[in-house]
Amino acid sequence: MSNKPRKMTLEKKHNLTGWAFLAPATFLIAVFSFWPMIKALVLSFQTGKGTNMQMAGFTNYIRMFQDDVFIQSIKNTFFYFVLQVPIMLAVALVLACILNKKDLRFKGFFRTMIFLPCTTSLVAYSIIFRSLFANDGLVNYVLVNFGILDKPYNFLTQPFAAKMVIILALLWRWTGYNMVFFLSGLQNIESSVYEAAKIDGASAIQTFFKITVPVLKPTILLTAIMSTNGTLQLFDESINLTDGGPANASISMSHYIYNLCFKYVPNFGYAAAMSFFILLLVAVLAFIQMRVGDKRD
Repeated sequence: MSNKPRKMTLEKKHNLTGWAFLAPATFLIAVFSFWPMIKALVLSFQTGKGTNMQMAGFTNYIRMFQDDVFIQSIKNTFFYFVLQVPIMLAVALVLACILNKKDLRFKGFFRTMIFLPCTTSLVAYSIIFRSLFANDGLVNYVLVNFGILDKPYNFLTQPFAAKMVIILALLWRWTGYNMVFFLSGLQNIESSVYEAAKIDGASAIQTFFKITVPVLKPTILLTAIMSTNGTLQLFDESINLTDGGPANASISMSHYIYNLCFKYVPNFGYAAAMSFFILLLVAVLAFIQMRVGDKRD
């Protein structure tokens, strides 16, 4: 028998090369993502200040549901989610259908203009909306000068109005982003499908609900999950636009977690528990959406 070492096959060499390229990125992800998550999970079961932390079981998780501000932040976040996400996705889908028409002039310009808001800084656009809806802002100026209002209305100090301003800001920024996904899906539908439907006498509404929506089902599911994830982690608009006010009437869950860590006396264990509650919410809602989206007609 020969004692010569077996030569490595070309396939094994390629596999080793691939793993060699993946190893640094995998290591960095493990160090900067997974390890902090594990530490945060342990921290969520601890109480104390600074480095003097002690295990306290489920104390932080029980305390969450006795915290009026956190309960209010949950209500606010779900208000944004239930009202904003369906409207945003519906408008994005309609815009995508309009801008997918072959005979539409300047559609490249319109696509760019609608997509452009999502390239703006989160902080910058929040401040712009804050100035627009201020007492001396453009919105009040127009409403007063057109006789719709007798005097400026303070949108940002009224609980319901403040939340509606946040929703308007979210719609302005993220509708174009989701429109691009729908537009990409629409361009994969053969024009012959629509022509056949037209020959069969299908109306525009029937074509939309019987052809467009079913074909775009995976895209609709994807955008719904991403939008759910983003809305439940809403932060920038809450802190920069309304600062959670008035009296925490518009505060989001992520904004309250930030306050617990950096604005009030730091309580990292309690904040970590809230963070994992948000993670659980996102996972549950994503699972429900995937189960609903996976049903076959």
